[in-house]
Amino acid sequence: MTAAKMHSLGIHTGADLKERSLLELTHHFGKAGQYYYKIARAEDDRPVEANRVRKSIGAETSFARDLSDHSEMLQELEQIAQIVEQRLEQHETRGRTLTLKVKFSDYQQLTRSKTMLAPISELSRIFEIAKALFESIDPENRSIRLLGISLSNLDNAKQTQVIQLPLFQNRGVIF
Repeated sequence: MTAAKMHSLGIHTGADLKERSLLELTHHFGKAGQYYYKIARAEDDRPVEANRVRKSIGAETSFARDLSDHSEMLQELEQIAQIVEQRLEQHETRGRTLTLKVKFSDYQQLTRSKTMLAPISELSRIFEIAKALFESIDPENRSIRLLGISLSNLDNAKQTQVIQLPLFQNRGVIF
C-alpha cells in the first residue's frame, strides 16, 4: 500500500525519498511522513537495544595446517567442545540443538545438527553428540581445515525454575 503510493508519487529509491520535503511527506503520509523524512537522512533517535537475545553459543577452529589424522580430528573436536561448555557456563544457559560444522581442505563445508529433547551443557554430552555427527559425515581420506560446534535453542538456566501455581484459592486457603 505505502510502496504503491510512493511509486505513484515518483518515489522509487532512497535518493528519491530524500529529495522530498518534510511538508510534502507529512501531507501524503501523515505522521509516517516525518519518519520517512528522517530515515532517508539517516536520522534515527530510537534507543539502541544493546542487549539482544542470544540465539546460539559456539566455537570453531581453523587449522594452520589441514588435519588428516582421524584421532587428531577427534582431539580437536573435544577441545572445541570444552570451549563451548565454558561459554555455556559463562552465559548460564544450555541448548537443545547441537550443530557441527566441518570445512574440508577443498573448502567444501558441511553442517549436521541434532536436536535433543532436554537441554544439554555438559562436556561429555556435547562431545558425544558432536562425535556421532562427525562420524556420520565419513571424514575418511579427507583433510579438514575447520571444525566448529554450536548449541542453539538456548534455555536460560536462570529462567527454568518450575513454579507451582495454585489451582484454587478459597478464603486464604490455597489448594
